[in-house]
This record gives sequence, structure tokens and C-alpha cells, in this order.
Amino acid sequence: MNDNQISEDSFINSIIGEGTRFSGEFDLNGLLRIDGDFCGTIRTKGKVLVGKNGRAECTVYADTVVIGGIVRGNIFAEEKVVILSTGTVLGNISSPRFIVEDGVIFNGNCRILGRIETKTETYEVVKPKIEKVELESALKNTSRAENPVPAQH
Repeated sequence: MNDNQISEDSFINSIIGEGTRFSGEFDLNGLLRIDGDFCGTIRTKGKVLVGKNGRAECTVYADTVVIGGIVRGNIFAEEKVVILSTGTVLGNISSPRFIVEDGVIFNGNCRILGRIETKTETYEVVKPKIEKVELESALKNTSRAENPVPAQH
């Protein structure tokens, strides 16, 4: 490739811009960039980029997925998944390669599989459960102040 040519990978076919909400299915052959909010399913032979301010609640089937924002749902990548330092993934990942920068939040399962196997894997969406801890009962169990021991000097 000479200096005047641009690779097909660098062209963005579709953008969900910041402040935009879209719900539905995306079937495309190129690159999808999400800087807004998306809910649904994505299928592409290309790349999916979730920008720093992007939020997606979806299932993704793509060649490569790069996450700088938030993704809730399952990701199936034929080549690789990259989670940038600003990224959050709440769901399962299936890919031959998985790259994670320092500082990410990832709650789910990751399966490193051969390229052909990723198409057939299915997962149940992971929804994190946060349990409340009762402060009063925790304090009662740890505090034994009924019979304080006098300080010795």
C-alpha cells in the first residue's frame, strides 16, 4: 500500500454519535463506532468500536471489538477483543485473543477459543448481583464495647 491509499479497515461505515440513542439490529460489513447509546444486536465481519462515552446493551458478533466505554452483554469476536483502560464489560467474552489494559472493569467469563468455535458458543447474559451488608449487624458483631478494658499507663 502506498501513502495515498487508505485501508478499508479505517473507514467507519456507521456511527451512533454522542447524544444519540438507537435500539434494534445492526447488520453490516464494515466498522461500527458507538459514541452514544445502543441496545440490540450487532453483526459485522468488520470491527465494533465503543468509544469512551459509548454505552451498549447488546450482543456483539464481530471480527474485532474494541471497548473504551460500557458494554453490557455478550461479545463473540472472530479475531480479538480489546478493552481499553476506560472500558467496562458486564458480560461474557468469546474470542481467540483477549487484550486488557490496566484499569478496566470486567465482570463475566472469558473463553479463549479457536476461530471456528466462537460462532457456536452461547452464554447467558451476566447481571451482577450486589448484596447489601447491614451496617448495624456488622457493627454489633465487631464491637465489644460493653466491658471496655481500661488503658494502662
